[in-house]
Amino acid sequence: CRRLSGAGLREVLGPAQGLLFDCDGVLWAGERAVPGAPELLERLRRSGKAALFVSNNSRRSVAELERRFSRLGFRGVRAEHVFSSALCSALFLRQRLLGGGGGNGNGGGRVFVLGGEGLRGEVRDAGLRLAGEGEPAPGAAEPVRAVLVGYDDQFTFAKLAQACGYLRDPQCLLVATDPDPWHPLSDGQRTPGTGSLTAAVETASGRKALVVGKPNTYMFDCIVERFGVDPSRTLMVGDRLETDILFGKNCGLSTILTLTGVSRLEEAQAYMASDSATAKDLVPNYYVDSIADLIPGLDE
Repeated sequence: CRRLSGAGLREVLGPAQGLLFDCDGVLWAGERAVPGAPELLERLRRSGKAALFVSNNSRRSVAELERRFSRLGFRGVRAEHVFSSALCSALFLRQRLLGGGGGNGNGGGRVFVLGGEGLRGEVRDAGLRLAGEGEPAPGAAEPVRAVLVGYDDQFTFAKLAQACGYLRDPQCLLVATDPDPWHPLSDGQRTPGTGSLTAAVETASGRKALVVGKPNTYMFDCIVERFGVDPSRTLMVGDRLETDILFGKNCGLSTILTLTGVSRLEEAQAYMASDSATAKDLVPNYYVDSIADLIPGLDE
């Protein structure tokens, strides 16, 4: 884990074909772009290097994220470059429920979503039907084949009970968009994340969720399928050791921690000093104070 600066920047960035970026805490904080971040993406484009985006945020649809990039001053980012946990969870469920992924062959069924409209929209766009929407006549209702847990700021006891009712069927999948336990707020407070809600559903149902988002590799599988990237020439840039950096490690990518978000350098150093192999997987190859520090490593 060493600071990336000077000649080291060109050594690392020069051979890279592309970079994967987390979004929150890396490119922006709240409604403000990290200073220099839009310029970095522009320079990457001019250098012929791909910039792709992997976010555990399941609140927004990919279309909403595309508009947010534009609103915050990032030019040229298209929806096809963005891989959110909402999108990838919908793709995963389509694969499992509608075939092509070794699913249980049940011919579809409905999905019960704990989450907002951004997540629900991605599930609809994947060709799946939501529980409670446009149900057929009484007596002809389709079974719920999956419970999908995302970020839900309207989470209630009633929703939890409903989810557990569906999960009594062993054929009903339990899927979570991401494992993030909490998210930082701009005033320094924290708000519960999907991981907290998933833990409630797991405890109440006695089931274990399949987690789609980082640090698991399914999102990278989606990227490889769409763009055919070479892991050995791709860098992962993130602000959270337990998700972004571990995701990079799991996918065979070199990793860069930026210190504008959640994790601190002291945490990475503590993991590095640990005797645990699991802890060492959370240590980034490199760190920078901000992704703007990468700009000098790129050709004009």
